[in-house]
Amino acid sequence: MARHLITSALPYINGIKHLGNMVGSMLPADVYSRYLRQRGHDVLYICATDEHGTPAELAAKEQGLPVDEFCAQAHDAQKAVYDGFALAFDYFGRSSSPENREITQHFARRLNENGFIEERSIRQVYSPVDGRFLPDRYVEGTCPHCGYDKARGDQCENCTRVLDPTDLINPRSAISGSTDLEIRETKHLFLLQSKLENEVREWVSKHDKDWPQLASSIAHKWLTEGLHDRAITRDLDWGVPVPADTWPELAAEGKVFYVWFDAPIEYIGATKEWADQDPENRDWKSWWYDVDTDVRYTEFMAKDNVPFHTVMFPATELGVREPWKKVDYVKAFNWLTYYGGKFSTSQKRGVFTDQALDILPADYWRYFLIANAPESDDSSFTWEHFTATVNKDLADTLGNFVNRVLSFSKKRFGDDVPAGGTPGEAEAKLGGEIAALLAEYESHMESLQFRKAAAALRALWSAGNSYLEEKAPWLEIKTDKDGAALTLRTAMNLIHLYAVVSEPFIPATAKTMREAFALADDTAAWVTADEARALTAVPAGTPFTVPPVLFAKLTDEDLETYKERFGGEPTA
Repeated sequence: MARHLITSALPYINGIKHLGNMVGSMLPADVYSRYLRQRGHDVLYICATDEHGTPAELAAKEQGLPVDEFCAQAHDAQKAVYDGFALAFDYFGRSSSPENREITQHFARRLNENGFIEERSIRQVYSPVDGRFLPDRYVEGTCPHCGYDKARGDQCENCTRVLDPTDLINPRSAISGSTDLEIRETKHLFLLQSKLENEVREWVSKHDKDWPQLASSIAHKWLTEGLHDRAITRDLDWGVPVPADTWPELAAEGKVFYVWFDAPIEYIGATKEWADQDPENRDWKSWWYDVDTDVRYTEFMAKDNVPFHTVMFPATELGVREPWKKVDYVKAFNWLTYYGGKFSTSQKRGVFTDQALDILPADYWRYFLIANAPESDDSSFTWEHFTATVNKDLADTLGNFVNRVLSFSKKRFGDDVPAGGTPGEAEAKLGGEIAALLAEYESHMESLQFRKAAAALRALWSAGNSYLEEKAPWLEIKTDKDGAALTLRTAMNLIHLYAVVSEPFIPATAKTMREAFALADDTAAWVTADEARALTAVPAGTPFTVPPVLFAKLTDEDLETYKERFGGEPTA
């Protein structure tokens, strides 16, 4: 089987992330990773907290903590939420790790040796009130492109345009709020992307037929506008330091690398962190170095991260002139909105992941978010849509099917799966339908079409309900007890099949469904087409139990409670 390297965009360290962050990177990466593992592939799913740059310093300052202590606490807090969402990372690292520092400095040295880094004097914003140069995110103001008045000096959160602090209208210090700003001269390192533009363009063009339109179009948009040389150092106290053996003057001034230079390198750094935990059995370079034909690398991210992963980081990798693995497939997502307005970590708008877990278990959220993933366009979260989806798909279609099959069988046939008669025309028809739907589900998962995969999974659940309504064992038992037993045994086999194939979407519920049957040796990782047609994985005589209600149906009172807590529309 193929080896699959999977990464999702690194979540910033400054606070718990919202549902838009979850569905735009980490959750679909987890669903895909789980699916591939079930199909027998060797998978390494890597992520980490992005701990450098101004967000970390500003958040630490706000909480009155040293930045390293703040980052350690925030990393643990984020990891706890991701564990709550059952994200099965192989490793969840930290960009402040010694491993990332080592590899980032190695990349910088190699780029410099190859003529792709240049030291330049530039004019930069300085705040006399704060007594320091202000890196990009320490400067806020009005975006010159869209007029958003809370734009940061590196990027406008509203229109996603990349900015320099000097581009902002009416700039102010993000530390003190002072508008008494000066422009002074200082030195920084620049990555000469202009010298790498043709190589990047050629590399991106090779993926035009493979990548989704969203990722490809964003990459080409940047290339059409031309790659500009970009400063890759900042005046900060926290970050990967510029190595003194190569740039002694800048190192003495305390320069650190720009967070968007070291953050993508942390994918490699986190893999080394993973390997360093068990060096005798793990080889991090076997996933990253000189492995183009051996490893398929898939990245997951929202559209605002696409330029950095399809243009900037590939430029860095190309300029190093070493055979580092480059991404094969970029799965890019549009935005999930909250009633049409943007989720925002910085402005605390929308539902955040820790709040979501306080309301309902993870599987409710996992299913809803993937079933409505913003793949082709932005999609809107509303409480009305959420409750309707939970009730229709999870409570009625899946949960009710499991409960009524097991409860009815226990009541009429006892604690073991009943035997019944020989499968007939209805069972043959059902088996063919299930096999076809399973193939459709697999096809969509293989092509990373998550909404379509969710629809195929929902159709698998619906097929069981249609079979049950057609056979009506509650009526059948009055005239044909063996026939009713056969119907229930077939339905129980559907429950087991659902447990196996639903695991990427709803892992906790899948585990509960599987454990309902006391099978002596239940090692099924997936279901073949022949197994789907036969539906015999759970034989007659197998003891079973009726699990608690899988999904509680949400009421009008629940809906009103959620809207009252979070609002029925985005706040200004």
